[in-house]
Amino acid sequence: MNIGDRVRLVHGREEGIITKFLPGDLVEVEIEAGFRIPVQRREVSLISPEEKNRFRAVPASETPKAPSSSEVFANQGLYLAFVPVNDRELSMYIINNTDWDVPFSLINGSEPHFKSLGSGLLKARSSQKTGDWQVKDFENWGVFTVQALFSRLAFRNVRPPLEKKIRFRANSFFKTKQRIPVLDQVGHLFQVDDEAIQPEKIKESLTERKVEEPKPVIEKPETTVDLHIEKLTRHFLAMNTSEMLELQLKTFNTALENAIAHGLDEIIFIHGVGNGTLRTEIHRKLGRHPHVAFFADAQKEKFGYGATRVKIK
Repeated sequence: MNIGDRVRLVHGREEGIITKFLPGDLVEVEIEAGFRIPVQRREVSLISPEEKNRFRAVPASETPKAPSSSEVFANQGLYLAFVPVNDRELSMYIINNTDWDVPFSLINGSEPHFKSLGSGLLKARSSQKTGDWQVKDFENWGVFTVQALFSRLAFRNVRPPLEKKIRFRANSFFKTKQRIPVLDQVGHLFQVDDEAIQPEKIKESLTERKVEEPKPVIEKPETTVDLHIEKLTRHFLAMNTSEMLELQLKTFNTALENAIAHGLDEIIFIHGVGNGTLRTEIHRKLGRHPHVAFFADAQKEKFGYGATRVKIK
């Protein structure tokens, strides 16, 4: 009994395809419409490909009928597989054990260093070798990205494109030996399109201790914030006017919200005079802010119209 075998439930009329072996002597069977159920191995029996011909003689004149809509259709079963060549090397395959045709792309690496391992059209129930990998370099294999579409010349529901990133871990990779569908060889098998509920994973999640994420620390601002661009970044010479204004307003917004969060009574912003754009934009925002009691020019004798004092409610 292997992944991809067609089976019938012993105590029912349902037929389906084995998609996964589960702990506790269970197998996962995909029946109609992509619905998956866990079943005890002893509760399923293999369906021989010749079964229909053996028990039903088909007259030569009979015209074959198109498959009915209730025919078992394998929606899922896209895998990456590694078959041992020897004790030092593994051959990598992408396996399509579905009834879809799958245009795919397989990529290795991460930004900005990507390497294409293979691409093309995987016909239903087919495979393609994508390269050989050295076991000694396992920790440097990096991230594998699978991109896939699903196509079929029949009236089926549209499936969305798939993109899956996988990084293998030594403590789990070498425990995955099983018989690989399509290839019918023993190797390490990893499902790419698995979206089904896995009982063992649910059990793990229920027993895991929930760890609370640390709350973000809101920095208490100074009571006077200088918004001159040279005070905010040393790269200002490479910035244009709009980029400078964006940074100044972002600093202003952050300082104001932090001042409100920390319960400050007031805060002063030094924005300079310049062409008045920054001052005008700051006053516009302050005039609409629900937590601002009032604002006014600050320390005119020192800054003229280049600073604004904000009174917080």
